Order: sequence, then structure tokens, then C-alpha cells
Amino acid sequence: MRRLAEIPPTAGLPPRLSDLLASRRDLPGELSAQLGTARALVTCSGTAALMLALRVAHQRQPRRDVVVVPAFTCPLVAIAAHALGLRLRIADLARDSLDFDLDALRAQLDDRVLAVVPTHLGGRVTDVAAINHIVADSGITVIEDAAQSLGATIDGRSIGLAGDIGFFSLAAGKGLSTYEGGVVIARDPEWLDAMQTLQDDLPEQAAFERRRCIELIGYTLFYRPLPMRWAYGLPLRRALKRHDPVGAIGDRFPLQVPLHRMGEWRQGIGASATARLPRFLDERRACALSRVERLRTIPGAHVYTDRDGERGVWPTLLVRLDSEHRRDAVLERLWTSGLGVSRMFIHALPDYAELHGIVPRQPCPNATDLAARSLTISNSPWLGDGDFEAICRVIEAS
Repeated sequence: MRRLAEIPPTAGLPPRLSDLLASRRDLPGELSAQLGTARALVTCSGTAALMLALRVAHQRQPRRDVVVVPAFTCPLVAIAAHALGLRLRIADLARDSLDFDLDALRAQLDDRVLAVVPTHLGGRVTDVAAINHIVADSGITVIEDAAQSLGATIDGRSIGLAGDIGFFSLAAGKGLSTYEGGVVIARDPEWLDAMQTLQDDLPEQAAFERRRCIELIGYTLFYRPLPMRWAYGLPLRRALKRHDPVGAIGDRFPLQVPLHRMGEWRQGIGASATARLPRFLDERRACALSRVERLRTIPGAHVYTDRDGERGVWPTLLVRLDSEHRRDAVLERLWTSGLGVSRMFIHALPDYAELHGIVPRQPCPNATDLAARSLTISNSPWLGDGDFEAICRVIEAS
């Protein structure tokens, strides 16, 4: 099933060469208009956005130093808290769910907790209202990690506005990309004022920004099926040949997080592409919903979808199979096939060797089970119906 072309593992908005010629447009203004907020703050990365939010929260409540996160989330969330000198606690997911186990969450809360960071995983919408109810009047800040979910809504309102702060990622392969970047929104504009003040004090780091500009040009040129075979597929296959799945999906990160300001040129490129984003998300949603129905015909395959009032985005289809053995058998055939089948995160947070000493070593059976039995199918526009059907046949036969 090997091909010359490589389907990206997520449905990133395809960049255009004309974006590189964009004039100086207002990326925060374009995004705030689409998100239905009065204001948005653009940062150098989603991780930087989280760190700015945590810094402001800590300034307001310096006696609190604990951040509670779900056990199945991006390792960068743990790294961000650690980089600020904060302590991490984790709470398991509910069984067969992407939401916090609320009893596990309650068990982690006390007067040392600064923030809870629920995650909108892979475009799905998590239940922030339940978390708000638990932490009401406690002084705990709720920061929504919507890194993978720009454009998702709950009851017609953008995610990121149910808690105190919400942040999105503009990294490579996301729905909207400046190669690296982040966006922050908040219910109370004073949060953004304080974060803006912190960001204004960051160094410009001109050399680092030039590097990001070069990377963005490369991304614009190579985010296509044929060059992706070289840019993404070759490193993937090399890592898997070394039996390094963490490296294969890019889950290994440095413990030092770059903090600087995004340059105007990259912001202009992002603003130019933003106009295409709503239509792209609508098209990907329609495609995903039709493919969800096909996957539902496969015994033992569960696809995570929206609940009442939710309208998520669809960079991938997250599928949980009925056994780890079956999931591994599917990946054995499809991970290197070029068809955009991959994994969201390799481990639950406690199981990353790179995070020992940062993440508490505690059992999180539901998060561990999700990591063991799940895979992702790209919702890229380059994955044709025939290719998708070939993926389904492999799952059925495994």
C-alpha cells in the first residue's frame, strides 16, 4: 500500500504561495472577528500562550503553585508548567471518554491549585462547564487547551470562552498555521491586558524569528502530498525503524520553551490565510461526518464525535479499537503506508520517560488505555474516498 505521495497526518489548511506576499494585515483582529470575541492576542506558540496565562494567574495568586492537567494530553503542557517552576498534578480521563474523570479531578484539588487545564483533544469539545461547577468560588483559574481545535464551538460560542482563558495553536499542520504560533482569548479583557504586558517585555529575538520565517516558507512549499513524502514520511519511517514511536510523531520536546514575539510578516501570512479558514473547516466537517458513518459500520471501532450543542473541528478522526493488539495490527499495515494514519499521543503523561521528574508517577488506567487502543485517520482534503475505504478495509480485516 506504499505510495509516492504522503497524506499529512492532520488536515492543515493548505498554504498558498500568494500568502507569502501578504500585506501587513491584522491577524489578531481577523481571528477575534471569526471567534466572536472583542480581542485576541497572538503569541509565538501555543505553549507560550499557556505560559503567559499561567504567569498572570500566578501573579494574581502567588501562594498557589500547582497546575492540574488531564493524563492524556500533549507533553508540552507539562513542560510549560515545569518551565515556570510550577508543580504538576494529573487526573485520569473518564472511562472511554476524552473528558476528565470528575472524581479524579476533585481528588487533586486543594488550596495550592493555581489552574486546571482541560484539553479539547483533536478538535473534540470537552466539558468545561462541569469543571467550572467543581472549581466555582475556589480561586482556581480554568485555562482551556484548545491547541488542536481552532474554530470549534459549544452552543454557538467559541471554545476558550467557557473557562477564564483559552488558547489555540498555529503550529505546522494545524487548521491555520504560521509554522509556529498561538492565539489567546479570554472572557475578561484584563487577562489579555496582563498577558500583553508580559509579552511586550519579551525580547524580539530577530535571529529566531528569521528562522521561523524560513521554516514557514518551507512549510508553504512542502505541505503537499509529494514533498511531504520527504519532509514528513522519511523521518517517520526512520524513527519507526529505530523503534522510536515518540520521535515518529514528534512527541519529544526540549524542556526550554522559546519565548519571543511573532513578527509582522508571519502575522500577515496568517491573516491572509484566515479568510479561507471557515469554508475549509465546513468542508472538512462534512467530509468527516460522512466518514464517521462508514467507520461506525466496523465492529469494535469507536469514533469520537460531537455531543448535543458541540460543533467540533476535524483535523483527524480519532478511533478507539477494541484491543491494543488490534490497534497495533492496523498500525503495522498503515502507519508507513502514506495514507495519513497515525497516533495522537504515544503515551499517557506518566509513561513518557522524558517527563520523569516532571509528571507524577501514578496510575491513570483510562488515559493509558486510550493511548494503547487509539489511532488517528487524517481528514486531509488529499485523502480521497478510495484511500479512506482502503483504510477501513484494513481495520475490518485486523
